[in-house]
Amino acid sequence: MQMNFNRPHRRFNPLNGQWVLVSPHRAQRPWQGQVEKTAAANLPAYDPTCYLCPGNRRNQGADNPKYTGPYVFDNDFPALLPPEPGEEPTDHALFRAEPETGVCRVVCFSPRHDLTLPEMALEDVEAVIRTWSAQTAELGARPEIGYVQVFENKGAVMGCSNPHPHSQIWATGQVPNEPAVEAVQQAAYHQRTGGCLLCDVTAEERARGERVVAQNEHFTAFVPFWAVWPFEVLVTSNAHVTSLPQLSAEQVRGLADVFRQVTIRYDNLFEVSFPYSMGFHQEPFDGQAYPGWHFHAHFYPPLLRSATVRKFMVGFEMLGMPQRDLTAETAAQRLREVSGVHYKQR
Repeated sequence: MQMNFNRPHRRFNPLNGQWVLVSPHRAQRPWQGQVEKTAAANLPAYDPTCYLCPGNRRNQGADNPKYTGPYVFDNDFPALLPPEPGEEPTDHALFRAEPETGVCRVVCFSPRHDLTLPEMALEDVEAVIRTWSAQTAELGARPEIGYVQVFENKGAVMGCSNPHPHSQIWATGQVPNEPAVEAVQQAAYHQRTGGCLLCDVTAEERARGERVVAQNEHFTAFVPFWAVWPFEVLVTSNAHVTSLPQLSAEQVRGLADVFRQVTIRYDNLFEVSFPYSMGFHQEPFDGQAYPGWHFHAHFYPPLLRSATVRKFMVGFEMLGMPQRDLTAETAAQRLREVSGVHYKQR
């Protein structure tokens, strides 16, 4: 008997080796829980009180230049610090700890306080991606750096402390948990099959089409079969590349185009500046071999039913396994069906 995806079932995520519970029949349950506030609809192009706007003074006293494109600076409140001479790991088998050092940077997308990625011109998104790539190459070349994590938290609901469109880069000495797990799974698939896990997934998703949200010659965006978040999207390169610095000029333009397609559809879904956490998973820079590693980006948006109702990871999700109500196929269909023209520009 063929599986009925309208009934409770679980799906396997080959990137992290874990399962997700899917319960489509719960999508219609009533909601009397927390309702989020929506972001301000009309931000100014320049905010004199914003510490990220051009020419303004930041909290620690530094003055921003009057920048006209992407602007990068060392985070004034970094989560990572330079090495401290003499620091040693703990030597207790049950209470292990070791020093972690690195660099934290902020990347402002544009001088405009009011322009998020889906509202920026294609060439301006390309400039942001080239900046991410250059930063990755520079930081990854440092002998003390093992991994470069580029990410964006968009929206107050995702912990973003300033609405001026920006991303962060944390370069760490060790490979963090999530990419480390993906490295193991991709290497195991490569050893087992001789192929690349995400090359094969991408080709299969493009052939099937039911979960594809946006695509072009160089990149594909789809709601992964194993998605956890309601409108989660995975963006993969069609060709086998391992990091941002490996992308050609044409691939950078293709990535910018797919990013705009995805984020425009996000905003159009509930006609709001759609919150998410986005991050690239690139091959580590720790000098180890990573067979089968494939460059990709994760979009994890929290909104579920509307601009004010979000998904919570609590209870069973925290203690058992992730669970979702909306199937990946339904989520992809809803994103495909909304306009590819930003609602503010219609």
